[in-house]
Amino acid sequence: MKKHCFALSLAVVLGAASILGGCSGKAGAQSEEAGELYVYNWGEYIDEEVIAMFEEETGIKVIYDMFETNEEMYPVIEAGGVTYDAVCPSDYMIQKMMENNLLAELNFDNIPNVSEIDPEYIERSKAFDPDNKYSVPYCWGTVGILYNTSMVAPEDIPTKWSDLWDEKFSGEILMQDSVRDAFMVALKSLGYSMNSTDEAQLTEAKELLVQQKPLVQAYVIDQVRDKMIGGEAAIGVIYSGEMLYIQEEVENLGLDYNLEYVIPEEGTNVWIDSWVIPANAKNKENAEKWIDFLCRPEIAKMNFEYITYPTPNKGAFELLDEELQNNKAVFPDLDSLENCEVFQFLGDEVDTIYNNLWKEVKSN
Repeated sequence: MKKHCFALSLAVVLGAASILGGCSGKAGAQSEEAGELYVYNWGEYIDEEVIAMFEEETGIKVIYDMFETNEEMYPVIEAGGVTYDAVCPSDYMIQKMMENNLLAELNFDNIPNVSEIDPEYIERSKAFDPDNKYSVPYCWGTVGILYNTSMVAPEDIPTKWSDLWDEKFSGEILMQDSVRDAFMVALKSLGYSMNSTDEAQLTEAKELLVQQKPLVQAYVIDQVRDKMIGGEAAIGVIYSGEMLYIQEEVENLGLDYNLEYVIPEEGTNVWIDSWVIPANAKNKENAEKWIDFLCRPEIAKMNFEYITYPTPNKGAFELLDEELQNNKAVFPDLDSLENCEVFQFLGDEVDTIYNNLWKEVKSN
């Protein structure tokens, strides 16, 4: 859910690679026999070498397209004009797809490496896939507050979502330009569930976001990371998967300040992105081979090192060095997280309420 959504045309890159690969008669014949796989994933959310390795091992030709948001992805799958075999949505969107009969049940006989997924994430997936029939976790993370140690005094270090309403940070706050994430911040600061369907609570959250708006420098998504590294803002709402990149950049640039990550006391969103297979997939077995391949510990480790979002793969985690395993900004102890929730699909009617209230916040 929380990716580096850059407009890289990986499909073009892969297409060129496939054309070059097709010059080999043997490879071309193998690919033709093995078939194809149409993948729909977030931008910058896989190591391209992994795709090439999968193609080489299986002979399956991968056609790879990208989306930037769950809301962009959903109508494409719903319309069915383009048929995809493997898709990687987020928790609440998987629930919506499942409830609208857009997903196929997985044949786990074809996905033996699912045993490498830590049971903790299989259990958490029940919040959106109650019987674990439709999805396999791929990445996970939290949402928290990033702050600049040179711009925030020790006594002002944010520990709560409500600190984002402190006037001393006026003009120095970056908020996520996302309806559910923004409302999560407000709802949690009020002591409510981030999956609230109570219109009175949602209206209260909207009014709180309107009150905050004069303090906000910008509503952004990926730019939070770069603006914070550049010292353009003091604090920002960010996804934990950005932290490894941020820490490396701070060190590489030799900055005289650090960027620290805090999970607010009121609780936060623990999100999970998972692989699913659309109900109209034409290459279901190939999709299951793909999911199984990505569940291999060494492959999951490659992907983690490329995209830096936490992996739910226990085998891959065990392959990481001890320093990374103990990096709590990247891999927080889930047992120590209080009042944390997974986003759920709340129904089209409630979605409309959220969207209308968000429009009021943005237009106010």
